[in-house]
Amino acid sequence: MIDLQSKLSPWRHAPSWCVALSGGLDSTVLLHLLASLSRQHPLPPLRAIHIHHGLQAAADAWPAHCQRLCDDLGVDLQIIHVKVAPGASLEQGARDARYAAFAEALRPGEVLLTGQHREDQAETLLFRLLRGAGVRGLAAMPAQRALGQGLLLRPLLDVSREALERYAHAQQLVWVEDPSNGETQYSRNYLRHAVFPVLRQRWPQAAQSLARTAEHLSEAQGLLDELALEDLHQACTPCGFDWLPLASLDLSVLRGLSPARQRNALQYWLAQRTRLPDTRHWAGWEDLRDASGDGRPCWRLADGELQRANERIWWLADDWLKAPVGQDWDDPAQRLTLPGNGTLHLSGMMPQGPLRVAYRQGGESLQVAGRGRRDLKRLLNELQVPAFVRCRLPLLYRGEQLLAVANLPELSQGPWQLHWCIPTSAQGLR
Repeated sequence: MIDLQSKLSPWRHAPSWCVALSGGLDSTVLLHLLASLSRQHPLPPLRAIHIHHGLQAAADAWPAHCQRLCDDLGVDLQIIHVKVAPGASLEQGARDARYAAFAEALRPGEVLLTGQHREDQAETLLFRLLRGAGVRGLAAMPAQRALGQGLLLRPLLDVSREALERYAHAQQLVWVEDPSNGETQYSRNYLRHAVFPVLRQRWPQAAQSLARTAEHLSEAQGLLDELALEDLHQACTPCGFDWLPLASLDLSVLRGLSPARQRNALQYWLAQRTRLPDTRHWAGWEDLRDASGDGRPCWRLADGELQRANERIWWLADDWLKAPVGQDWDDPAQRLTLPGNGTLHLSGMMPQGPLRVAYRQGGESLQVAGRGRRDLKRLLNELQVPAFVRCRLPLLYRGEQLLAVANLPELSQGPWQLHWCIPTSAQGLR
């Protein structure tokens, strides 16, 4: 007996439930279970999504198969075609494309349900163990996590594949078999077909035991996350610039932690923003942390980079990694959108004449009350503007005359102020 009602009761008031339907055994059983449950109990509206990767000829028939299944069950189906980015691992590329499509398709508050079962969890743990993963990786697949605007749930992680097969045969369900599942050049298939049969000969409960170990490690990771939150609370001090709401941490606080606690806090913080680096690449953190103060150290990660400035580390991604482009400002009474660099508006008396927005090229100077003409570079140093901001800081010109520097009223050359609403890296959050 597969009991989903009690497992899913905390989400019975969600706007809708959505099944990730591949057409294989696991997702077919999951959809059938939920469709049957919805006829017996008041549940959220149910729909399904099928992701078509287009990686093999056999897969071209699967959307039609999924459509027939959904028609029989009275469930709406959305079919999404994705392209898998080329890379070293076809498995990882397909997974990334699939979950990116799910994240985009999920509606606010919607719950996505996937069919991974106990053997999948055991294989994941063993696969990551062989790759030298830490506690976070060995916790394997979480039973739930945020995804897009909704939530991902895996309600079958404690159910065996054998139980799913018994249910499918009892209900006379038909499912598709992915031919690539038998190709042992793929690591997970090798574990499934070559390793686990040998393990079960000696330890019949191997999959159950490994899945239980993953649960223990998940609990341990939860405790590490609580410790990380405590450490990050201490490190999330004000950066000194109200107009610079980028994610950053106080480096002096992090230095006060042991190396293990530093990595633990950063893993938690970075996991919301990027794919985490493996053990070999954590030397990049040490180089960033220990670099001399006169450099501009940087740690490049999969989806952005950490830079160090003013004894803080800053997360930069998306537009912050591209050079901004200057432009004319025809109507200074109107807000100006800067491609990839936020927006500008003026307050006070509007300066006359043709205006343009530009960025530092080097050699800029301006008149400072009581001090005469000063180099902009030196003035920005005095104001401790982080180095990575200076190349993106909008400068307002009339002809060749520098009139104002955004967000720095002490550098305005008249009765006006230039206000910059910066682009954030929030869109880089995962």
